[in-house]
Amino acid sequence: MPTVRLTRKTIATLPASERRVVFYDETLKGFGLAVRPTGARKWIVEYRPGSGGRGVAKRRITLGDPETLTPEAARAMAKEILAKARLGQDVAAERSSERLAETVAEIAERWMANHVEPKRKPSTAALYRGVLDCHILPALGSRKAVSLTRQDVSKMHQKVAAKVIVKAEPRARRGARVKSRGGPYIANRCLAVVKAMFSWALDMGLLPESSPNPAARVEAFREKGRERFLTEAEMGRLGVALSKAETEGLPWQVDETMPNAKHLPKTKNRVTCFDAHSVAAVRLLLLTGARVSEILNLEWKNVDWERGLLRLPDSKTGAKPIFLSSAALAILDELPKLGRYVIASTSAGTSKEKPRADINRLWRAVRTEAGLEGVRLHDLRHSAAAVGAGAGLSLHQIGGLLGHSQPSTTRRYAHLADDPMRRAADVIGSEVASALGLGTNVVPLVRASRT
Repeated sequence: MPTVRLTRKTIATLPASERRVVFYDETLKGFGLAVRPTGARKWIVEYRPGSGGRGVAKRRITLGDPETLTPEAARAMAKEILAKARLGQDVAAERSSERLAETVAEIAERWMANHVEPKRKPSTAALYRGVLDCHILPALGSRKAVSLTRQDVSKMHQKVAAKVIVKAEPRARRGARVKSRGGPYIANRCLAVVKAMFSWALDMGLLPESSPNPAARVEAFREKGRERFLTEAEMGRLGVALSKAETEGLPWQVDETMPNAKHLPKTKNRVTCFDAHSVAAVRLLLLTGARVSEILNLEWKNVDWERGLLRLPDSKTGAKPIFLSSAALAILDELPKLGRYVIASTSAGTSKEKPRADINRLWRAVRTEAGLEGVRLHDLRHSAAAVGAGAGLSLHQIGGLLGHSQPSTTRRYAHLADDPMRRAADVIGSEVASALGLGTNVVPLVRASRT
């Protein structure tokens, strides 16, 4: 093979050939320019991996073409590769492995199929699948898993945190017309999914042991607790709205600018009465402190009338009982039994009966009627716990009623238990003040907030 000084001037005068020819550089051994009969030219570098020697086959790496890569830049790249080869690194083999390596999307599919779906609850698997499909895979799915960096994950994390507005399809009949997607909370869920997925891939040997977890040191956004406790007055308004929902009906709102709005009934006739089962579901949520899914998936066979409790075969924390008050038992006793499930759905009593998917339509109407904008259905669970804390129940009792597996989960209600202690202090204080003859000179002490 010919040897020349590879410069800009030299490569411009290289002769054409009827077969493939490699012109090697005079000064840098292994660096050359491959010229094909078609006129295509590529910078190449050759080396012998490992200990070298003629008994070891050469490796060849293509660096680029002269039209986009200058001789100086190509020579610098070749020097770097040759230096790594002298230290025992096989750059060509590494590149080949990277090309054959699995993408983030392929790792995600294996993780879901072999780990999440067989070992996690269906609701957890559905959450992970939604996070992957909506946020992670569109941003990172085509990337090779071995080449994913912390910067890539951080960029995705930041992008998801910035909420975007998504409009519904023009012909969509159900759901809100405009929805927000993303935000700090869902961004943190994305980060947790990526971290768990790569930890599993490393444990399974799908990635080199030396590969770092790209999500390991990405800092999550600070999450603020979203507990909302209903006051006694708010519970009263909620009760009135629920009664009205199943008797007189509640008004429903429409977009007057829609093309078909002129065909809608008059405003005074836009009233909807809701079924007793959906209304009972909201009442049971507040009376029991149960999760929404636990009430909607509740079957009649799980109601223990004799002992006054619900025996849930499965929940977020596993099998557990839910103790019922007399008010909750009365609601269950009055409900018509239309099928397997306590909160009957439209398929109740059929061979393909399914539990009710949600009660969001009722909740939106009731929430508006009661003036509780921003209150979530899950906040009813928090409110039940708050009532227990205010009544002087211990955190252990509240955690047992709500089915918390970790004491730290119940600790959020600790500050609500101050009121019974303050009332007890007032009782003692009044008795002592009377004995001391302080009488009406005693004034209540205003608690100052600490700055």
